[in-house]
Amino acid sequence: MSARTATASAAVAALLGGCVLLPATQAQAAGPKDGPVVFAHRGASAYAPENTLAAVDAADRLGIDWVENDVQLTKDGVLVVVHDTTLGRTTDAEQVFPGRAPWAVKDLTAAEIARLDAGSWFGAAYAGARVPTLTQYLHRVERNRQKLLLEIKSPETYPGIERETLRILREEGWLDRGHVKHRLIVQSFGAESVKTVHAQRPDVVTGFLGTPAVADLPSYAAFTDQINPSHSTIGADYVAAVQKLKGAHGKPLQVNTWTVNDAVNAAKVAGFGVDGIITNNPDVVRDATR
Repeated sequence: MSARTATASAAVAALLGGCVLLPATQAQAAGPKDGPVVFAHRGASAYAPENTLAAVDAADRLGIDWVENDVQLTKDGVLVVVHDTTLGRTTDAEQVFPGRAPWAVKDLTAAEIARLDAGSWFGAAYAGARVPTLTQYLHRVERNRQKLLLEIKSPETYPGIERETLRILREEGWLDRGHVKHRLIVQSFGAESVKTVHAQRPDVVTGFLGTPAVADLPSYAAFTDQINPSHSTIGADYVAAVQKLKGAHGKPLQVNTWTVNDAVNAAKVAGFGVDGIITNNPDVVRDATR
């Protein structure tokens, strides 16, 4: 076990043992006056292996309503929840499939990916954790009564991923009025991908990941509700410029910034007036901004 993992394991034991669940809040109701909305990045990924069901549950035990994840398509067209486009960093793909380098998600079937251990790299306590399908992930988020910030990852690699994502969300009940209004955001670094989601389901709240120039913001406001930039690229003036505009649903554009993992930077970006903070350490950020 690495020093980082040992620290994370100790932290999860201390933090989760006496935690009390917080009441749910609605995305549009929260804001700077209450402190920014806190999004658990890839789940509570400081305390459990990223994008696994264990990370969803870790966020839940910390009282965090919103979890963020990443979706990609397997070789046979199944949506799975994983960040990297290759599987070497967070699974044992190299050992299980030694002749299949670079172990790209798109080159393996869902059944093959289901064989991989997605937890041992983080710590022995998570040995045997799997890469979940989006369907499995939605079931866990629903069971916990949490909310989902879903990132369509590398959409240029997966033609049609937007339609398939919306299909699964619809089949699992996540495109009904309650989920769409209060519990779901779909985002991407690909502007065309966000446009596609907005065109196919105009009712869904969308976010663009990046920091467009201020002069370009009106064009983004036509198809998205949020501008979600890296915290290192923004200041109070930029946040204010975004929030002056109305997004695709006629409400002020929101700003959810990433990836802020310490109290100092959390307080700093909260001072800029951001609407949300995406973080591996959701408890740290929550406590620093309330």
